[in-house]
Amino acid sequence: MGRNKKLQEIDLSLNSLVVFRKLLTHEVILPLRALLDTETMDPMIQLRQYTEFISRLYAHSTNLTEYVFRLICEDDNFYVRAVARGEEPDEMLRACVQNELAILQRLARIRPHELQKEVSYYGVLPEWNNADIDFGAEYHARLREIGKYGFGQFARHTVFTVQEGRLVPVLHPDPASLPELYGYAAERQRVIDNTAALLRGGRAQDILLFGGTGTGKSVTVKAAANSFAAEGLRLIEITQEQLSQIPAVIEAVYENPLKFILYIDDLDLHADDSGLRTLKASLEGSAASRAGNTVIYATSSAVTDADPERLPEPMRGLAARFGLRIGFGAQQQAEYLDFVEKYAAQAGLKTDPETLRHLAEDYAAQHGGYSPRTAKQMIEQLGNG
Repeated sequence: MGRNKKLQEIDLSLNSLVVFRKLLTHEVILPLRALLDTETMDPMIQLRQYTEFISRLYAHSTNLTEYVFRLICEDDNFYVRAVARGEEPDEMLRACVQNELAILQRLARIRPHELQKEVSYYGVLPEWNNADIDFGAEYHARLREIGKYGFGQFARHTVFTVQEGRLVPVLHPDPASLPELYGYAAERQRVIDNTAALLRGGRAQDILLFGGTGTGKSVTVKAAANSFAAEGLRLIEITQEQLSQIPAVIEAVYENPLKFILYIDDLDLHADDSGLRTLKASLEGSAASRAGNTVIYATSSAVTDADPERLPEPMRGLAARFGLRIGFGAQQQAEYLDFVEKYAAQAGLKTDPETLRHLAEDYAAQHGGYSPRTAKQMIEQLGNG
């Protein structure tokens, strides 16, 4: 049996890829290419190639067209980087990209029966779905809004950490959302407004969120980042021990069209090391060291209800470098009980109000006082019996 001419042409044309060449070595594309390329008539080899391809595809999607297009959108190549820098690509390069998108579209639209005819097997073979996506039109539409969608790993992930000098995506980030948070509405709104200014390209400030533990400082930053992720915001978590790497992180995203929050949780302002000195320098915000696409948000429990301006050195010097200093002060009993009622309603608990009040007061006395975190933990424990 001769090879399918259409499949042969697709296989041959894939070898001409230049801009999207890295896709040829992707784990899903490799076994698909092997199936297209093979000249063997050994039914066992054919079957293994087919099922290996399906197994790898199913781990991500059941739609081949949608998955290949996602790979294209997430590909980090010299063409998308040029567009991200605001450059106008050469017409010859644009034509090359358009041709390669057409090739990949043909690959992504291969129907199950077309490959099944190449497999000498008469049992039932798993299939996949296809979609009608114009790769050329859709890809360039995304490029026109690259500041919203991003490219490479930033197109797929929204939260990152720093590991061995590299930005590594967090696969399961905290799903905190603003509507689920109670209390500190005015303080939280200042964070939201500042973050919105960053996304508009306006003048955004670095922020120090200070106050006691459990008041909601960290979750405010995470919820704000989640809220604006679809508009092009990404969060990069940096630990106290990694402060000296801040300049490298800023450099790594300097030309990226997205916006970034460099997030430092539980910053120890008492420390006196090279990391804090690096942070101080970065907070100066000079044009030489900071791009307009990054801000630094830090939380600290070392400062509670005190005015940072009245702190002793070296804490005062560092705190003063943040453009915004937002205090999350201690809550009163009435506010705490209000949090408890709201979280209980959110969880669907039907506990008698008076019983709930007594339980909440006892829990607060044993677990650090009146705070949104204490209220939420108490309700979670109650819900778990």
